[in-house]
Amino acid sequence: MATAYERYQKRRLLSSYFSVILSIFLVLFLLGSLGMFVINYEKISNNFKENIPMSIYFKEDVNEEQLAAYQTELGKQKFIKDLTFVHKDSAANTHQKTIGEDFVKFLGFNPLQHSFDLHFKGAYIEKDSIKEIELSIKENPLVSEVAYDPELVDLVNKNIKTISFWVLIITAVFAFISILLINSSLRLSIYSKRFIIKTMQMVGATKAFIRKPFIWNSVKLGMIGAGFAIIGILILTAYADSKLPTLELMADKKPIFLVCCGVFLLGIVITYISTYFATQRFLNLKSDDLYL
Repeated sequence: MATAYERYQKRRLLSSYFSVILSIFLVLFLLGSLGMFVINYEKISNNFKENIPMSIYFKEDVNEEQLAAYQTELGKQKFIKDLTFVHKDSAANTHQKTIGEDFVKFLGFNPLQHSFDLHFKGAYIEKDSIKEIELSIKENPLVSEVAYDPELVDLVNKNIKTISFWVLIITAVFAFISILLINSSLRLSIYSKRFIIKTMQMVGATKAFIRKPFIWNSVKLGMIGAGFAIIGILILTAYADSKLPTLELMADKKPIFLVCCGVFLLGIVITYISTYFATQRFLNLKSDDLYL
C-alpha cells in the first residue's frame, strides 16, 4: 500500500499537471477563438455590410415589361447580392399597416412608386464604390430616385476598421501573455523536480538524456490542453453559427481545420520550448543554488 507521503506526492503531481493543462487550455482557447475571428474577418464584416439596403424608385409612366427587363439587366451586375421588386400597391399596404391609416383612400390615389430593394455584396460597400453605382443607376431614364444612407455606410466601415485594429492588437498581446503563462506553469512544474534533475546529472546522465522525459511529458500535457481548447473552439463556433446562420461558419471547413491545427501545433511548440529552457536553467545551476 502507498504511504501517506506517496499519496501526498501523487496528489501534488496531479495538481501540478492539472494547473499546466488548465493554463494551456485557457490560453489556446482564447488564441484559437481570436484566430477564428481573424480568419473569418472578411465574412463577418461583409455580413454586416450586406444588410445595408438601397432602394430604386421608378417614374410613374414605367410599365411592367420595362421593369422586368430592367430587373433582369440589374440582376446580372456583379455587385448585386439580392434584388426584390416592390409593387407600389404592396408598398402602400405596408405603409398603411405601419401608420394604421388608409392614406390611399384619404388622398384618392397612391402616391408611392414601384421600386427595387437591393443589397450589395460586401466588397462594394465602400463610399466611392457605392457612390459610383448610385450615379450609374441614376443614368437610366426609367429611374426617378435612388435612396440609401451614406452616413450608415461610412459608420459601418469605420467601426469595422476600428474593431479589426483592436482585435489584432489584443491578439498580439494575448499571444505574448500566453507564452509567459504557459512558460511559468511549466517552470513551476519542473522546479519541484530540480533535485531529481541535479541527482541524475551527478550520476553522469547527459543533459539531452535528462531533458528528454521532461520535454515529452510537457508536450503530452500541451497536446491534452490543446485538445480541450479545440473542443471548446468547435463548441463556440457551432454556437456562433446557430446565432448567425448567414455566416455559415461551420459550412466552411478549411478555416476551422487551420485554426485547430494551429492550436494543436502551438500547444506542442510552446511546451517544448518552455520545457527545454526551464530544464536547461536547472541543469546549469550549481548544487548550492538549488535551495534558493
